[in-house]
Order: sequence, then structure tokens, then C-alpha cells
Amino acid sequence: MNAQYSIRREQWVPRPLEEVFAFFSDAQNLDLLTPGFLHFQILTADPIRIAPGATLQYKLRVHGVPVRWTTEIICWDPPHSFEDVQRSGPYRHWHHTHLFEPADGGTRMTDEVHYSLPFGLLGRAVHALIVRRDVERIFDYRYDRIRERFGGPPRGQP
Repeated sequence: MNAQYSIRREQWVPRPLEEVFAFFSDAQNLDLLTPGFLHFQILTADPIRIAPGATLQYKLRVHGVPVRWTTEIICWDPPHSFEDVQRSGPYRHWHHTHLFEPADGGTRMTDEVHYSLPFGLLGRAVHALIVRRDVERIFDYRYDRIRERFGGPPRGQP
């Protein structure tokens, strides 16, 4: 049986809910939020209309290995939330929930990701040694890019 993992990150952004959600509604901004070491490239042709059932295709490199990834938007509730799931890619299962809510004169963003890896015990070992750290690095990078764009406290500060 494959183990299930999760990561949850919150970030307060000193900008209005509608502005922050609009930024995340533009799939082209994924490039700004993805670390360069992944060599991320969107393959889906413009314009990309985000809505339930929309699929986005990417290619990237994970530790030098080329990977194609397809996600589907399964829930779309502007300006409060959206969810995407992996339809094909490196994970056995990937479900990412993006939540946005007004908070303290700005917007609180919450990311919740639930995922699992293929290959049973080998997948667990790879998660412990590599994958967990990689996922955390990606969310750390994303946090810093959002803070640079919109302002807000550095990581680790309320």
C-alpha cells in the first residue's frame, strides 16, 4: 500500500482578495511561482481558460529527469478557492486545494496538497530522502515570490 502525504502552507498577503485570486487565476503566472531548477514550461496553448474540467499540461525536469504533468481543475469557486488534481505525472496521486479568504485587511492564502508516490516501499524511501524536501522547497520558493510581488511578512513570521 502507498503512503499518503500532505503539506499545508498559509501566507498572508496585504492585497485585496480579488486581486490575489486574479493573479492565481492566470495560468501563465505558474511560471513566476515555479523554481528555475525545475525548467518548467506550460505546454497548453494560450489562452488558458481556468474552469472546472480545464486541463493544463506542463513539462519540467525533476533532478534532471524530464517529466510531463497534466492537471485538471476539478473545483472553481472565484474568488475563494480552486482545486486541481494530477491526471498524469510523477505522483500516484496529487490533489492541491487553493483557498483564499479576506483576513486582517488583506488575503490569507492556504495551500493544502495531498499526494502519494508510486512503488510502495521504494516510494516511501524516495519520499523520505528527496521528495518531501523538494515539495517544501517549491512552496518556500513560491512563498518568497508572492511576498516579493505583493508584500507581506517573510517566511516564519506572522
